[in-house]
Amino acid sequence: MIKQYLLSPGPTTVPERVMLRMAAPMIHHRTPQFSAIFAETREMLKQVHQTTQDVLMLASSGSGAMEASMVNFCSPGDTIIYVNGGKFGERWGKIAGKHGVTAVEISVPWGQAVAVTDVEAALNAHPDARGVFVQASETSTTTEHPIREIAALTRDRENCITVVDAITALGVIDMPMDDWNLDVVISGSQKAFMLPPGLATIAVSSKAWKLAESAACSTFYFDLKTERKNQQAGKDTTAWTPAASLVIGLNEVLKMMFEEGLNHLFARHKLLAEATRAGVAALGMKLVSSTPASSATGAFIPEEVDGAAFVKYLRDTMGVTFAGGQDDLKGRILRIAHLGYYDVFDIVIAMSAIEIALNRFGYPVQMGAGVAAAQQVLAERFDKV
Repeated sequence: MIKQYLLSPGPTTVPERVMLRMAAPMIHHRTPQFSAIFAETREMLKQVHQTTQDVLMLASSGSGAMEASMVNFCSPGDTIIYVNGGKFGERWGKIAGKHGVTAVEISVPWGQAVAVTDVEAALNAHPDARGVFVQASETSTTTEHPIREIAALTRDRENCITVVDAITALGVIDMPMDDWNLDVVISGSQKAFMLPPGLATIAVSSKAWKLAESAACSTFYFDLKTERKNQQAGKDTTAWTPAASLVIGLNEVLKMMFEEGLNHLFARHKLLAEATRAGVAALGMKLVSSTPASSATGAFIPEEVDGAAFVKYLRDTMGVTFAGGQDDLKGRILRIAHLGYYDVFDIVIAMSAIEIALNRFGYPVQMGAGVAAAQQVLAERFDKV
């Protein structure tokens, strides 16, 4: 028997109590019983986003919410600015192109955060821009972008919003939507929300809702105005069939988050990230990102090691699933998750597995070095006796 460990940045591990909650007998989604769960979940989502605004739930992946954030606030012929610093930043441009929206790209080397001055220059060069579209955490490069500073640039531009893909940031870092003037914040179920894929969330500011009134991109399923009418208090349902089991699971996840406390939640993710970075550094593995995320750590696999075979060996032989790289980083990096249902000893397992795999591939690794370096940081999770 080989026990399986899921340490990829999505999907992530689902807690047992959440799985048990979702395994309860199905209830109909057009009933007072489901509406009560839906309403409670919606209010808890607002607390996680730290907003007084509506947070909508969509039966889709996070990419569906990305598209919704384009088509509901833009018209064909509009101009948007987007940050392309990885596989998911690139997606903004592809979505815009499908809907006749002119996309001005700010190209950022993979592994680097966008310079706020570059965003400001793009806004000044395109004063008619409808919005800046950016990742809070670019999962493909495990890089955090300065979304607070970007939002400050659009705050006083009447018809320009900041749209944030927070799919691997919400529930990981402290990013208060209202205080930071974030206009659209999207997330997905299979990351820090500790659920299977299939549910997306999207929070919208009053400024963005005003833009939605004049937006003319074509949409049916992702019409957020229709969803807002149905998801508001008193109706407490969705326009179309909801991912009912995932909403019920999210209800349980959010209760777990508040039992831990948001400040403790953010601190835990920060500590796990620091420990993981210390561990890979002790093994001589260079970080992918110069501004690393708290959600996952990307590290270059030693050049002497076949990167694709390394990730496959960890997964198929050792039972430990990490993520590899994409596009130019394919076969070159390892991405280690520490968002959601992960704690101290998950990081110890991750470091131990990497050490054993490096050894099996003939790389001269000092066994225990990565584990020890991570443990030095992880010990801070516990009080001294």
